[in-house]
Amino acid sequence: MSAWKRTSECGSVTEKLLDKEVVLNGWVAHRRDHGGLIFIDLRDRSGIVQLVFNADISKESHNLAESLRSEFVLSVTGIVVARTKEQVNDKMPTGKIEIQIQKITILNPSKALPFSLDEDDIDEELRLKYRYLDLRRPVMQHRLAFRSMLLFTMREFFVQNGFFEVETPILTKNTPGGAREFLVPSRTYPGSFYALPQSPQIYKQLLMASGIERYFQIARCFRDEDLRADRQPEFTQLDIEMSFIEEHDVRSLIEAMLGHIFKKLFTIDLVLPLPIFTYDYVFALFGSDKPDLRYELPITDLTDAFKEVKLNFLETVVLQGGRIGALHIQNKKFTRSELEGWVEKSKHLGAKGLLYIHFAADGSIESPVSKFLPANFFDTVQSVIKDLKQGDTLFVVAGAYKEAWSTLGKLRIAFAQELNLIKPNTLHFCWIVNFPLLEWDETRKAWSSAHHPFTQPAEGWDKTTPDQMKAQAYDLVCNGSEVGGGSIRIHDKQMQHKIFELLGLSEKEIQEKFGFFLEAQEYGFPPSGGIALGLDRLIMILSNTASIREVIAFPKTQRGYDAMMHSPTPVAPQALKECGVMCIPSAKEGASDKK
Repeated sequence: MSAWKRTSECGSVTEKLLDKEVVLNGWVAHRRDHGGLIFIDLRDRSGIVQLVFNADISKESHNLAESLRSEFVLSVTGIVVARTKEQVNDKMPTGKIEIQIQKITILNPSKALPFSLDEDDIDEELRLKYRYLDLRRPVMQHRLAFRSMLLFTMREFFVQNGFFEVETPILTKNTPGGAREFLVPSRTYPGSFYALPQSPQIYKQLLMASGIERYFQIARCFRDEDLRADRQPEFTQLDIEMSFIEEHDVRSLIEAMLGHIFKKLFTIDLVLPLPIFTYDYVFALFGSDKPDLRYELPITDLTDAFKEVKLNFLETVVLQGGRIGALHIQNKKFTRSELEGWVEKSKHLGAKGLLYIHFAADGSIESPVSKFLPANFFDTVQSVIKDLKQGDTLFVVAGAYKEAWSTLGKLRIAFAQELNLIKPNTLHFCWIVNFPLLEWDETRKAWSSAHHPFTQPAEGWDKTTPDQMKAQAYDLVCNGSEVGGGSIRIHDKQMQHKIFELLGLSEKEIQEKFGFFLEAQEYGFPPSGGIALGLDRLIMILSNTASIREVIAFPKTQRGYDAMMHSPTPVAPQALKECGVMCIPSAKEGASDKK
């Protein structure tokens, strides 16, 4: 038997084991030397227990304990004894007992740590460089434990509901659309490349063609796109597909799954069904297709209210078909410098300009354009914003509808954060439906899929213009984040071919990229639909953390750099030669951006 074969875990030693001998393993969390007595807090994954080294009981162990430092790995043998009444720590599960040590083995010492595991405010780059140390912290252990339990609970739900879990390939085919893909050179086929999947989209539709009918997978996905707090180059999603269903079937399934999760993990009865809003409705109110509904602050269209305002730039916007929108801020008196600060902040959020209008308590109007506003302007605006009062402020953006409202949507979030409008410890799920089918790509001067090219158009799509086409698509949104997106799929070859043509693909491109898929649709392809949930993002929200890097074991930095492995790295010329690949030097060569 190994010297470190333990009988108990640290966090499981309780009064039930009083006067029993136990063998424990773990890391030194804290050490306190009181001369004749040395106290060590020993930590493993289950928790912490206090060890007592008494020279009168084992002088050898006491002497060895004098050399112990933080994060030494130990195996100890001792007797479980009750703490004195004065020493009881009710905040710890093991707070009523301690271990009188008879024998100790140092399994491995530790150098001085680059940061204390007790600290909360640790530089993130340092944490990621020494991620194996960072993960020893109880808060990180709890997050990984929660992630594990959540995935188990999801699997449990889908197996109980007749789904097959099927793995799909990681090395796949490069196809147009969506985000930029990671490419993998092939040594067997020099000059040719695999692509890492952005999602298992085509594969799961082919599984429906295979008669699987109900599929799910905890899938690894890859996207070479700009990163942010809720994005990583590689991520995990819950992938689902079903045959012979409609939109409401998918939404009902996901709601039932969420209800199962909340009941089992939080003992909370989630209020179902979740609210459903159309894309046009939420964009008009919140300037976003993933609105945060934990606070109010809607956007108000004031285009008509400014009709009598003779300002050239506003008149030009309206003549060009643009709109004038505003955010109404109540119960806040801004200083002049604060108002100008918001003007500057709006520029960083994409605004060409921000106009503020403060209705002072004495009836006057404070604004850079106050002299252009008619005397009855307050009454005019109040006829639109019913709860407008003297002392309130409007922040106004004018421009093309989508651009202006998107900027107001970003400002809405910034104001909510700055003014503490967001209700803490609140989860607000909702569904967004009736998305546009297509989006105009100004760079390519062509239409692109708003969701993906396999999305079923809404009825009547072929009798309208591309900018008016709607999709049978739906997103699950929580607290301003899209946590899931799905759609009913195209199962008819002729319709699929027409969509590819709308996207500007030539017949040659269609056949090269999707010929195999169109052929599959000629062999009894069933109607189907599905959804994918971003698990990292969902776990981040449920864990009440600010970044998905906090719930991923080994994440990349915000620039896609692995600070622990120092990756990506150059590859030996011979390895590139074998794959038929040649690197083109760039100005950035040799520089590393590890931020």
